Amino acid sequence: MTLRSARSARLLCLLLLVVVAGTGCGRLGKMFKDKDADEGQPVEALYDKAHTSMTNGNWAGAEATFKRLVAQYPYGPYTEQALVETAYAQFKSGKHDDAISSIDRFIRTYPTHRYASYMYYLRGLVNSSRDTVFLQRVWRLDASRRDLATPTQAYNDFAIVAERYPNSRYAADARQRMIRLRDMFARHELDLALYYLRRTAYVAAADRAKYLLETYPQSKYQNDAVATLAVAYHGLGNEALANDAKRVLQQNEPEHAFLRNERNWPDYPSNWRKLNPFAGEKSALDNVDRDQD
Repeated sequence: MTLRSARSARLLCLLLLVVVAGTGCGRLGKMFKDKDADEGQPVEALYDKAHTSMTNGNWAGAEATFKRLVAQYPYGPYTEQALVETAYAQFKSGKHDDAISSIDRFIRTYPTHRYASYMYYLRGLVNSSRDTVFLQRVWRLDASRRDLATPTQAYNDFAIVAERYPNSRYAADARQRMIRLRDMFARHELDLALYYLRRTAYVAAADRAKYLLETYPQSKYQNDAVATLAVAYHGLGNEALANDAKRVLQQNEPEHAFLRNERNWPDYPSNWRKLNPFAGEKSALDNVDRDQD
């Protein structure tokens, strides 16, 4: 390389560095400018800006502005409202762990606040929706076939609303959500009972069915649990108990699929699912639910 070529190459590199640095500084300056735009703004202006972001579905922008409001004005009614709205924005944007953290912090700080019932209700919504979208839309798994720790916490959250704040505007919906969650828990137990039933583990199947009936009475799946008992007792050779279960089922649901076709209830999916009760795309309960509908 000649001396002139070397000088040209160095000059080109220098020009590129200037251009890149200028672009980077411009972006950095814009970022600081955007942040500084909220610096020193009146609390009303910050709240209105954040609320507008929420109205437009800009949950990340709303969360950022509400946090700026709280940082600049740590006390007052706008601050309390901003904390509530922050949790909701985090929930809507799918930041469930952050939402739970914000809710718990609010409840600890303002245990008797007029929004306490709403925050417990919101915590129930967050806990009941964790992982649900991923499981149902991506893997098409029923929520009852996953770990039930967060749905159980959601049930407890809704129970607080229904029992501690029975006259709040959220109590009625909380009770309805509790019913749906109880049905989810009952379905989980029945799915396990049918898993054992298919593998001729009749004692385990009967135990699961009885646990369902004792723990979740009046659930959507109580008659399916009775049918499971009839099949399990028949498999154990105890025809007296099997006939008792059939009589109960005839009294409660005479059109149940088991009574129409005892030999083929339930209608299990393909054999490969025997390897794992939670691994398949569907369970016997998919057909049970269809019969109920």
